[in-house]
Amino acid sequence: MGEYALITALEKYKKRNARYNLLLKKQQKGINNISTLRLVIFVLVLVILIETYILKRFYMFEIVILIATVLFCYLAYLQKNTENRKKYTTALCEINETSIKRLRGDWIHFEDTGEDFIDENHNYSYDLDIFGKGSLFQWINVAYTYIGRQKLKEIFTKKPQNGQSIYDRQSAVKELDQKIYFRQRFEAEGKVICNNKQNPKELFLWIKEINDYILKNQVIWFLRIFSMVTALTTLTLVVRIMHYILAVLLDIYISVPKTFYLIPYYIPILLILIQCIFLRIKKEHRMKNLIIAEKYNDDIKIYRNMLRHIEKHRFKSEYIVNLCEKLCDNEGRSASKQIDAFSKICGYIANRRNTLYPILNPILMIEYHWTISIEKWKRKSGNDVEKWLNIIGELEALCSIAVIKYDNPYWSMPKIVTGPSKIIAKNMGHPLLGEKRVCNNLKMEESHQVMLITGSNMSGKSTFMRTVGINIVLAYTGAPVCAKQFYCTIMDLYSCMKVSDNLGAGISSFYAEILKIKSIVKASKEGKQVLFLLDEIFKGTNSRDRHTGAMVLVKQLSNTGNLGFVSTHDLELGEMENDKNSKIKNYHFSEYYRGNKIHFDYKLKVGVSPTRNAVYLMRLAGIEVDEPNMTM
Repeated sequence: MGEYALITALEKYKKRNARYNLLLKKQQKGINNISTLRLVIFVLVLVILIETYILKRFYMFEIVILIATVLFCYLAYLQKNTENRKKYTTALCEINETSIKRLRGDWIHFEDTGEDFIDENHNYSYDLDIFGKGSLFQWINVAYTYIGRQKLKEIFTKKPQNGQSIYDRQSAVKELDQKIYFRQRFEAEGKVICNNKQNPKELFLWIKEINDYILKNQVIWFLRIFSMVTALTTLTLVVRIMHYILAVLLDIYISVPKTFYLIPYYIPILLILIQCIFLRIKKEHRMKNLIIAEKYNDDIKIYRNMLRHIEKHRFKSEYIVNLCEKLCDNEGRSASKQIDAFSKICGYIANRRNTLYPILNPILMIEYHWTISIEKWKRKSGNDVEKWLNIIGELEALCSIAVIKYDNPYWSMPKIVTGPSKIIAKNMGHPLLGEKRVCNNLKMEESHQVMLITGSNMSGKSTFMRTVGINIVLAYTGAPVCAKQFYCTIMDLYSCMKVSDNLGAGISSFYAEILKIKSIVKASKEGKQVLFLLDEIFKGTNSRDRHTGAMVLVKQLSNTGNLGFVSTHDLELGEMENDKNSKIKNYHFSEYYRGNKIHFDYKLKVGVSPTRNAVYLMRLAGIEVDEPNMTM
């Protein structure tokens, strides 16, 4: 069943990729045709203008230039539209190519590893490779906005409030699993962001700052009327200058109404000088508006498009429906329309880098009018922006989780149980290992709370514990887990597996391990339901202290009602299973030898490990060791 589902998902991705690649070629052909047509029109217009000048048919100038301008604007509009569609088609091609690589196990080179989220002090994320190269985040993330990535990080690292919150997310994931068009288009909208890691915190703070002075009606009307008068008087001056240039230099005479000569030339100049003084007043505040609006211009366009895409679809999952109901303000205006209005203002501001802006700004006082538009918008919609963008991020995170469900339909949705700590799994494997994974059954409950795992080097002890940990993380996110069946309670997950020296803080690996274990013991004493994963504890001390410390710690943790896994090479610790009322059970992984080669089956077995392979591995490395009693 698993192989069939995998092939089906793979074939769907291939078909979608082929379709989008074909569309991409058509769009590129259309762009090339428009470019050629623009060049042809330019040459024709140039020829007509030259011939008109030679024949002295000057009345044709205006007509030809007008028609040419309209044609050029229309073709430019068509080309821009086609280029925008091509941008999304390219993104959709890349998304399906990425999906194919994910299914084939070639995801290790995906660009976004989540390395910026690595926290060696987190309870479990560092040990379980939740972030970084080869991580769960790298494998599954399809969030491109800053908030989307943050939301996915929070889902992976925070304990859920209760079982219902997990089931709510599961219902959302199940619905999004079936909406591949919605998910891929939504991902494409985010993928075209120029700076997907740009923190919108500055945007949120700025949007909530309102300048009441600039919004006074008297100020607004004064600025509008004054700039309008300046613009009209300046227009008369410009027309007079153009008329003079055409008549004197080019010997072209165009009739100009006498009204253009009624206003003295010094009036518009004086008005412009006065407006230049106005533009110096509170310039810092206006510049802050312009800089931030320009900085987030591209991001705001994408947020608008993502909101539009969400609003076009209807959802049945109560969790997503509740999110979508928040995409409007108190007056019922949709989020996308309000962000669109803001996007248009930001788009105008972003164009201030062109050569006309320094000329037009003193005439029209554009800065003031933009500032008024921004402040009006901020007062009307500013308080809702953070909420809307958080919804976008939440849906990006849910779409990432839905990819797991779509790509692995044979994985099971976990059942969350209440009461004493419990984990029951059938055919559980590591989700990131692909075809290499070996699945095991697991049952841990009140009578069996600590699993002591022994086994030789490379036999699979650490991988098994990571398998348990990462499936617990997936279960808590609302994702399917890599198992045929999976039941668990909500527990605080702790691990102590990858411990190293911290030279900057002056902490040795042994002391770092002590600090991690201290946090586990503290959580247990506080009455929390804890799941702990301890790999080769107390490696940094002598064998006697290691044995004593491990024995005391494991016994203490086994009497707290919590669940845990402890791997060790210390076979004597296995004797704790025989203690009275012991809740410690021995399990092991083993190896076998065939043709003078070592092999591992990675299957969990009951009891203490009967084998060891350290000396054998040393000999493979060329180290001569005299050990006649080596187990083979």
